[in-house]
Amino acid sequence: MNIQKQINSYINSQPAPKRFEFETLHKRILQTMPKCKLWFFDGTNNKGKVVSNPQIGYGTQTMKYADGTTKEFYQMGISTNTTGISVYVMGIGDKKYLPETYSKTLGKASVTGYCIKFKTIKDINLDILEAIVRDGVEQTSN
Repeated sequence: MNIQKQINSYINSQPAPKRFEFETLHKRILQTMPKCKLWFFDGTNNKGKVVSNPQIGYGTQTMKYADGTTKEFYQMGISTNTTGISVYVMGIGDKKYLPETYSKTLGKASVTGYCIKFKTIKDINLDILEAIVRDGVEQTSN
């Protein structure tokens, strides 16, 4: 199955209210990153063990690890979880940056070094989330 079909299947597998919000968020990210590479991670490792929730990824960057190895990976990711939606800003070096920069203006969300969690898109300011997407992409563009 190609990536777009996997993404559509994942979105369509969500219960109705969450599906609409998740699809809205997906479209908003695509409007912000119109020519980005799309990824789909099914949440399993190379042994088939579930290690995370499935994720849709956007953009591309080269992740550099402490041992000097590199890996191509997405810049932004989104997934659903039991309580709502998570947005991942991958590759930002300063883990204090997102919470210090956006926690007070984003709305009712938990903001950590790379993850933003919220129950519903009604709880957050989508314009601020869009600014986070643009900021994250700018910081992680190689």
